[in-house]
Amino acid sequence: MTPATVVLPLDVPGGALSGVAEAARSVEDAGLDGVTSAELTSDPMLQLTVAAGATSRIGLGTNILVAFARSPMTLAVQARALQDYSQGRLVLGLGSQIRPHIERRFSMPWSSPAARMAEFVTALRTIWAAWATGEQLDFRGMFYRHTLMTPMFTPPTLSPDPEVLLAGVGPRMTETAGAVADGLLVHPFTTERYLREVSLPALARGAAGRTGSPASQVVDSTFLVTGRTEEELAASTRAVRQQLAFYGSTPAYRPVLDLHGWGDLGDELNRLSRTRADDRWTTMGELVDDEVLQTFAVVGEPGTVAARLAERGAGVVTRFAVNGVGVPDRELLLQIATDVKRLTSG
Repeated sequence: MTPATVVLPLDVPGGALSGVAEAARSVEDAGLDGVTSAELTSDPMLQLTVAAGATSRIGLGTNILVAFARSPMTLAVQARALQDYSQGRLVLGLGSQIRPHIERRFSMPWSSPAARMAEFVTALRTIWAAWATGEQLDFRGMFYRHTLMTPMFTPPTLSPDPEVLLAGVGPRMTETAGAVADGLLVHPFTTERYLREVSLPALARGAAGRTGSPASQVVDSTFLVTGRTEEELAASTRAVRQQLAFYGSTPAYRPVLDLHGWGDLGDELNRLSRTRADDRWTTMGELVDDEVLQTFAVVGEPGTVAARLAERGAGVVTRFAVNGVGVPDRELLLQIATDVKRLTSG
């Protein structure tokens, strides 16, 4: 089996561009394989462009970039520029987000997310192909239409197209990843059982009718609960409990809870999330008991979590995006990631 790669989030406070170069260089200097950037308080394409200029070897991944906040043409231009600037190091990880964010935060259309995502990725690749070959651009779909391209607006193609990965929780979006993408970004709100019993079969179903290369990448971002002291461990536990509660309150992620018989927890978390109570996120986190926590997260001392993470993904995961939400500081996160790489290097 090909050794797994190990990547880390840039995790710059506030998404500030000023800290990106240093964070990216620290990952490259540690001998790891890449950095990722999420669309939270900054545009990940901006962050990864800075990271590309500060490094020479590591991969540059979006995990995730919100596809439906953009058109395929807008993203095709951005991705082509970054892919060529970095000499082929971009890994384009896309997610749909949920309807309220697309409609109310980005003011963009929402419908049939799995079908729309499949068409988005197909349009993206059609645009790249038209630029590379010089053939007439003629993409006509249900959601997107791209039929105009002139030499003035055609960028050069200097590197192969980037990998395109899709984030999925529910079976339909995961099938879409298998059908049109190069792999699956496994959501942190996923258990090992759900990954093996639900996600992987869905990925295979999607790939069954596909021509060309199958989706081969499975990227893990399991939560870690750890600490060097009792105080650090307690803080890590609280942080991960609250993050799990936040995700668990989202109806789209309910199938994971249902598999384990915890559907009622999802209902209660969703109810609390819609209240105006100032302490609702703390209260919600307290509902995530030890059994739930240990099912979703790897829990242990710093010297043990890497081995448990590697064991959890054995035979399935091709890339570990080591999750820093529950790790006390960057130094420890780098050490854990280095341990994971050593254990999964074949």
